[in-house]
Amino acid sequence: MPKLNGNQISPGAVIEHDGGLWVAVKTNAVKPGKGGAFNQVELKNLIDGRKLNERFRADATVEAIDLELKDFSFLYKEGDALVFMDLETYEQIELAADWVGERAAFLQDGMKVTLQMHDGRAISIKLPAYVTLTIVEADPVVRGQTAASSYKPAVLENGLRILVPPFIASGERIVVDTSEVAYMRRAD
Repeated sequence: MPKLNGNQISPGAVIEHDGGLWVAVKTNAVKPGKGGAFNQVELKNLIDGRKLNERFRADATVEAIDLELKDFSFLYKEGDALVFMDLETYEQIELAADWVGERAAFLQDGMKVTLQMHDGRAISIKLPAYVTLTIVEADPVVRGQTAASSYKPAVLENGLRILVPPFIASGERIVVDTSEVAYMRRAD
């Protein structure tokens, strides 16, 4: 495995540290008046999400981890498991719905997702940035509301609640940002 010096750790780098896999979220090179330079690094554990602030001296070395990006297709939900198929090998894997989190509601049959893999184990999932969904329930427009504060609650076909502009009605299809879980625009 490639080695990185402490001063080479940059945001996005995945390293092995204290027996776990960590991604560098923020880094700050510090050159104090006295003593050696060091890199102040905010780390996030890829398995359990814990955060850690660590100092790495410039001459310290860490193991750099290369994660494999693989494309999968979402097949179906079975109980608390989500079933995906590897688009190259056609092998199926199951991931816990709570591991994917609230964004699992955006998964649709055949949707292509990208998994970061390490030693055959899924570390993270990337969904498409935007999905198109139908509004199944939207509050009526309240006359006299100002435009600035007129976003109203609505329910999507996948059960998620979202705020939409007043002109959006039940039955309309909209584009939703999957990372922010936010209304973007009407679907074409």
